[in-house]
Amino acid sequence: MYRVTNLFKKYNQVAALSNISFEVYPNELLGFIGPDGSGKTTLFRILATLLLPDSGEVKFMNYDVVDDFQKIRRYLGYMPGRFSLYADLTVEENLNFFATIYGTSVKENYDLIAEIYSQLEPFRTRPAGKLSGGMKQKLALCCALIHRPTVLILDEPTTGVDAVSRKEFWMLLRKLKQRGVTILVSTPYMDEASLCDRIVLMQKGKIMSTDVPERLIASYPVKLYAAFGDNTYVIKSAISSLPECQMAYLSGRKVHFTMKPSHHPREIAEHLTKLGIENFRIEPIAPTVEDYFIYRMINE
Repeated sequence: MYRVTNLFKKYNQVAALSNISFEVYPNELLGFIGPDGSGKTTLFRILATLLLPDSGEVKFMNYDVVDDFQKIRRYLGYMPGRFSLYADLTVEENLNFFATIYGTSVKENYDLIAEIYSQLEPFRTRPAGKLSGGMKQKLALCCALIHRPTVLILDEPTTGVDAVSRKEFWMLLRKLKQRGVTILVSTPYMDEASLCDRIVLMQKGKIMSTDVPERLIASYPVKLYAAFGDNTYVIKSAISSLPECQMAYLSGRKVHFTMKPSHHPREIAEHLTKLGIENFRIEPIAPTVEDYFIYRMINE
């Protein structure tokens, strides 16, 4: 679907994207994972023909995103990170407006949005600006889908919504994929990476890795341990101060850490005990995509 080659984009003297290259395959759910400022939004705006690259090439099928942007747009559904619908128009009016822009109607393509819109139906006369975060998200998705696009580009669609709405949204994406829609989605949430067919890990405008989540996790190069205890901040500080420690960071209510070769976690345990730290335990754990990302970020 997309072929991106040596893509560059700068804002003033700051490189937002640097030598970006990747491909998007038909009917895949491709996730772009990375913190704020990693270049995800800039990349998506270029893919959606809303921003010009400084150099490099982006092909959508046989079209160029710069020269053929008008032809490409009829295939795309784009949902920006910020709510961008008309707050004073009702749910129904927003949906009819976007359908009209693309020369279609809600009735003609209702089957594609029926499951999503059924949850909005009770609020169809409510102004979009007065919807909850989760409902705004669903309305924006309906508006992006109403012209039956081939590719759906979603820029951090789950940011700022509750955990239940996030789960429901990803279930909707899987169903859309089953109907043949190719989906590009960006997120700062590492736990959403496992829900994608492939993931692109981004940091500071560059691609760190591209692969299926399972292979990235399998390539984690060292043993990973977790320390549990009453005060994880004290435990992390103590572990980080040891020369045997390679890296240590907080992950929820525990401390994840790795050790330099030829050392054993019992050395960590002995040190914590000497410091008077009680009620802790250390055990080996399987890494996640987040652990892989942090390892690459620290060691490169």
